[in-house]
Amino acid sequence: MAYTVGQVARVAGVTVRTLHHYDGIGLLSPSGRTPAGYRRYNDADLQRLQLVLYYRELGFPLEEIAAIIDDPAADPAAHLRRQHELLTVRIKRLQEMVTAIEFAMEASKLNIQLTPEERFEVFGDFEPEEHEAEAEQRWGDTDAYRESNRRASRYGRDDWLRIKAENEDWGRRIVALLASGAPADSPEAMDLAEEHRQIISRWFYECSYEVHTGLADMYMADERFTSHYENIAPGLAAYLNEAIHANAISRA
Repeated sequence: MAYTVGQVARVAGVTVRTLHHYDGIGLLSPSGRTPAGYRRYNDADLQRLQLVLYYRELGFPLEEIAAIIDDPAADPAAHLRRQHELLTVRIKRLQEMVTAIEFAMEASKLNIQLTPEERFEVFGDFEPEEHEAEAEQRWGDTDAYRESNRRASRYGRDDWLRIKAENEDWGRRIVALLASGAPADSPEAMDLAEEHRQIISRWFYECSYEVHTGLADMYMADERFTSHYENIAPGLAAYLNEAIHANAISRA
């Protein structure tokens, strides 16, 4: 079946000008033309375009995409494997960014006195200040927000690295507990929920059981938090939510 350049543009979600450019540089040339010189694309052309768009989305320059696609040793299955590997790496990086976002939102508005080198060591290339507006809008009128901001403004590099290490250690242990099959209302799960509450209280603000259960509900209601925990381990968001509630009922 033959497709016009306009039809291909609509199906692929690109502009006609983009297709003209791809043709001009030899990245995607149509297999045929009408007697009047208009481009006509076939199914094989669309498959090639799909590969081009995959690799472009992954950040490859166009000249490198051409070399990858035209590699005689790469069959369609090889392209899929490569794309899967690259996307897996990107997903891991996005998960790390979500973790940093959660960290920043719990810390609220961070007035962090760190050098650029120290900031990169603690936060990577994530910028906590980018989320200040949302944190202030949601919690700006609360005592917890003001207390968190007051404490955070005094923390230095070593403090932030300790906080990061504590959270990572706690995260590894709750994932292991979930994998073991222990119920969310087991003593072990409730102990980890209590430790989570104490980490917040120790570093950011006094986290009462009422506030803690509110956070637990936010982990389920806000898809960013839910996705973050589910990407760490399937079922973790609901598991943590239930453990926090069980802990609050048991100890409050």
